[in-house]
Order: sequence, then C-alpha cells, then structure tokens
Amino acid sequence: MSGINIIQDILIVILAAYMTIDQNGLVIMSWFPVIVGTITGIIMGDLTTALTIAGTFQLMMLGVAALGGASAPNYGLATIVGIFVAVRTGTGIKSAIAVGLPVGLLAIQLEVVARIIVNFLAHRMQTDVKNHDFKKMQHEAWWGPALFSLQTGLPAILIVFFGPDVVKFILHVVPTWVTDGLTVAGGMLPVVGVGMLLRYMPVKKFLSYIIVGFVLAAYLKVGVLGVALIGFAAAYWYFISESKKLASAGTASAETNEDEGDDYDE
Repeated sequence: MSGINIIQDILIVILAAYMTIDQNGLVIMSWFPVIVGTITGIIMGDLTTALTIAGTFQLMMLGVAALGGASAPNYGLATIVGIFVAVRTGTGIKSAIAVGLPVGLLAIQLEVVARIIVNFLAHRMQTDVKNHDFKKMQHEAWWGPALFSLQTGLPAILIVFFGPDVVKFILHVVPTWVTDGLTVAGGMLPVVGVGMLLRYMPVKKFLSYIIVGFVLAAYLKVGVLGVALIGFAAAYWYFISESKKLASAGTASAETNEDEGDDYDE
C-alpha cells in the first residue's frame, strides 16, 4: 500500500467520523451526499465518479427525514463508503450502490445503540449537576460526540482497512443477476425519493410546471442545469406576480378602510 493510499484511508475515516459530529453540532458541512461526496472525491482524486455516486444517493435521500426520535438510512456514510470502494477497486457505480447502501442501513442500528448509551450518559450528567460535580460532568460530556462519531467512523474503518479486498471477492462470488438487480433497484430508489418529496409539495397547484420540466428533460433532452435555470426563471416570475397581487390587495383593503372611516366620521 502506497503512502498516498494510507493518507486517503486516514482522511476518509476522519471525514466519516466528523460528519456525524458536525451534523449534531455546528452543521458546517452537514451529511448531505453531494457535500460529503465532493469532499470524498477530492480526497480520492476522482471527482467525476464521486459526484455521480453522490448525486444518486442524494436523489435517494429526497423525501426522507429523521424527525424526532426516528432513524433514517445514513446516506452520507453510504456515499463516502460507496465512492471509496468504487474508486479504490475500480468497479464503478454498481459496487458503490451494492456496498454503500447496506452500510448506510447498518448505521441505523449503530445510531440506535449510540442514542441508548447517550441517554444513560445524560442521566449521569444530571446526577453530577445535582451533586455540583461540574468537572465530572464536563468530562462525561465529551463521550457523547465520541459515541456518535463511532457510529459512522467504525463502519468506515472496517471498509477502509478490510473492505476493498472483501468487496472484490464478493463481487466475483455473487452472481451477476444479483448485482444487476441491486443496480436496477438503486436506479429506482431516486425515483421513489422524488415521488416521496412530491407528496409534501402542492403538486396540483403547480402541475403544469412539472409537466413542462418532464417534457424538457425527457423529450427535448435539456440538461439538468438548463431545466434548473428554466425552473428558477419560472419560480422568480411566479414570486413577482404573487407579490404584485398581494400589494394590490393590500392597497385596495387600505382604501376600503379609509372610505369606511370617512363614513363613520360623518
């Protein structure tokens, strides 16, 4: 193993561990696939492959949120692991989805374990506060970020230091129809993500815009950036139109109130 590979391995583990701390703390970069995928691509030296994989996982993530005490697949970890395996083994997007997605699902179980332990830790800290043992409480407070970092750092360590060879072996042993099926499923998941997102949007109100976007992308073969710019122009036009309507309604309401006030004075 070359020195560059060792540095890449260490940086990938650090990124995976810090990602969770950042998400639960300062939120400087978050764990969105497109963000951590870009950083991973820079580390691995293959930004094109990284962004392709990150975009796929980002679409899977649409409409999925861990609200309250719920847990959702860690698509950030799946992106980091998927890009690492794809670039290091040279197997491409197929292995990224086949390996990254199960690791992201595994992170759910590790997150639950981390939350249970942190819950007990929080009660201990409350006891320390009641006993006015603030120094002990401060020491125990550091265990929280450490435990949460392990929920993503530990799988990353296993994949980085033991995974590439194991992944190559698995991809050779597993039948082609299984990996092809996972690839097809991975291609369908982004559509499911978009569908889930549309459930929470006023689709009936803006159905015409959705149809126009579909025609532009599917039939006229307009690129993603082109469709995005047209969508931005339409959204800006809609915003200006609605602002003028509200301003006109406000002016008319004010004039009506003034007329009613004059009648009252008389």
